[in-house]
Amino acid sequence: MGDAPAGGRADWLAGQLRRAIADGRLPVGSKLPATRVLAAELRVSRGVVTEAYRRLGEDGQLAGRGRGGTVVVAAPVPSVGEGRPGKAPGAGRAAGVAFGAVPGADVFDALRAAPARIDLSPGVPDLAAFPRAAWLRAERAVLADLPAAGFGYGDPRGTPALRQAVANWLARYRGLRADPDEVLIVSGTAQALGLIAQVFSRDGIGAVAVEDPGSLGVRQHLAHWGVATPPVPVDEEGIRVEALRASGARAVLLTPAHQFPTGVVLGGGRRRELMGWAAEGGLIVEDDYDAEHRYDRSPVPALRSLLPEQVCYAGSVSKLLAPALRVGWLLAPAAYREAFVDAKRFADLGNAVLPQLVLARLMESGELERGLRLLRRRHRRRRDAMIAALADRLPGATVHGAAAGLHLTVTFVAGAGPGADTELAAAALARGVKVHPLSWHAQRPYRQGLVLGYAPRSPGEIAEGVAVLGEVLGSAVPPG
Repeated sequence: MGDAPAGGRADWLAGQLRRAIADGRLPVGSKLPATRVLAAELRVSRGVVTEAYRRLGEDGQLAGRGRGGTVVVAAPVPSVGEGRPGKAPGAGRAAGVAFGAVPGADVFDALRAAPARIDLSPGVPDLAAFPRAAWLRAERAVLADLPAAGFGYGDPRGTPALRQAVANWLARYRGLRADPDEVLIVSGTAQALGLIAQVFSRDGIGAVAVEDPGSLGVRQHLAHWGVATPPVPVDEEGIRVEALRASGARAVLLTPAHQFPTGVVLGGGRRRELMGWAAEGGLIVEDDYDAEHRYDRSPVPALRSLLPEQVCYAGSVSKLLAPALRVGWLLAPAAYREAFVDAKRFADLGNAVLPQLVLARLMESGELERGLRLLRRRHRRRRDAMIAALADRLPGATVHGAAAGLHLTVTFVAGAGPGADTELAAAALARGVKVHPLSWHAQRPYRQGLVLGYAPRSPGEIAEGVAVLGEVLGSAVPPG
């Protein structure tokens, strides 16, 4: 790398390392020199190298492995061209496919496939922080201990080890006491929704009310199984229970700990109203999708802990580790438990056994808990970076949902016309920045806005992405 310049040495070295990782000179898995060795080679202080390594560690590109040294764990999203890039190749065409007039069933597939320099889509944690070394250690230990019979068909409910580990995890983090026999292991929340739709439909429940705004993906999954999703409005206290009563729905799906996408927490008064509604025979599906990620206050208790016989509780490791694992859990009221086991059995005979055993070992050994603490610190820094960038680039914008989760929602002035946020998202994608329009997640007329994920991106990428949004927004819709 040659001699370091006299000024801004940590900045210079961090930039050099980023470029080397981006162009493959330092591939993922490669080990960097010890800080003392590299400092001597460059004739700089050891603190310069330590600071450069720290910055790339915060960006998720490097990780310390103890005696294994500092290792490259992720490459950045490649930029287009030199300097401040403009459009990503094919971004204009992709924007047209992803942001059509009405979101189709494949809208998320299309958006994920669209090229972008900076992906601010909501819904994923920092994937570069996946504990590869810990997973490999646990996998080796599982394989060493697993008898030959363990490679056969497993229990469709899930392995006893993982069901016990999940029960322990929920008790520690969600105040939810459950027997392992109550836990059904599923292939993520998506499969849980499919099983719920099938079981409820067979019981004569053809509609599940949903929060509005609420997750487009959830509505799509329920609709695929023929279940209607009447919208119930959400305000600053959560779902409006009087509107839920008026809907006539026998079941409702909620995200009470951190409502998606607004970020509000279901208030105490609303919880009491909801308990009254449930006591009259209503069923609640509790999607506890990212409740572990709280930064400024303790998480609220899960509804399941208060109403075990009226709540179907769904959670997963998608926001804790990675969506690619496709592992989640479902706790159903006793009256429906066998029906859910049957539905799971005939869906796939149960999840793959080996990943379940590895995950159980990570949960019970404390590795997952340690990883969660690391993620919380990193996600909080990135959340703060996004809030600061929004204040700088969109100073009049209204930011929602900052206390928890992996995303923020930004809304605009009431004068923004229908479809304005979709046009903004398309324009941002054409500039290489990927976001969700808030209108995707609303069935009724609602404020225009954007849903912005911050967890997988470095503070620098967040600042650059928000700057692009500010430029696009400033030329289209006044924030407020």
